Amino acid sequence: MEELEPALYIVPTPIGNLEDITFRAVRILKSARIICAEDTRHSRPLLEHLGISSPVLESFHDHNETEKAAKIIAWIQEGKSVALISDAGTPLISDPGYHLVVACVAAGIRVVPLPGPCAVITALEAAGFPTDRFCFEGFLPVKEKALYDRLESLRHETRTMVFYETPRRMPETAKALARVFGDREIAVGREMTKTFETFYRTTCEKLAEALAQDPGSGKGEMVAVLYPWRESSQEGGLSAEALKLLKLLMTELPVKKAARIVSEIHGCSKNEVYREALTLEKEKPDF
Repeated sequence: MEELEPALYIVPTPIGNLEDITFRAVRILKSARIICAEDTRHSRPLLEHLGISSPVLESFHDHNETEKAAKIIAWIQEGKSVALISDAGTPLISDPGYHLVVACVAAGIRVVPLPGPCAVITALEAAGFPTDRFCFEGFLPVKEKALYDRLESLRHETRTMVFYETPRRMPETAKALARVFGDREIAVGREMTKTFETFYRTTCEKLAEALAQDPGSGKGEMVAVLYPWRESSQEGGLSAEALKLLKLLMTELPVKKAARIVSEIHGCSKNEVYREALTLEKEKPDF
């Protein structure tokens, strides 16, 4: 078996489909002297499935991270290789590991990150929303006031937003999203990479209804991807999407009504949209 250099190896594991683990991840897990797992009961079947039985399996979770960090650093300084895994996906992404990595960096210990499965990226791939700029908000607050405060702070976020949510909490979160974002587009992935993978592509206003109509919506972790707020700029005017919608609506509706609808959908300034509509009204023969 390969002798790994003493270091901390960050190893992503499948978020559902066991075929998604990389060859390199399997090799590292087979060669590591110690594997630190968020829940050893959850990780042991995965390791057995991969034919990995020799490394020492240590628990490493939110409640013992600080205490275990010193131990892990000592093991690596003794010449042992340590692999860190979470229950699913990439460690540190809404999972334990941040404080350990900080401690290793401070101690001059090499940290080796492996690429691999991550629910954030998987959901972004399928959402059909802009991916050139995005932000990850993790799990939203549970308490109602904190939830609404967080969402309100993101109302004018110009990057695509990604959230994690549990199936138990999602109905309440859907109500909050509808209240804050109205008919903003949203895509929610459930049971991604698994047999019953489902994507709800709808609006925040209609999300609760879409979930209620699916008997399976109460099962499986969820990842919500929210369309960004689109703001008109002095230099660039309306976004291409907003301008296209405005032109379409103006063929059937009065200018003010068309401008109001575009403003609400794309989060643009009503005055900016109205000024653009007046310009288009003058150029009407051209479109």
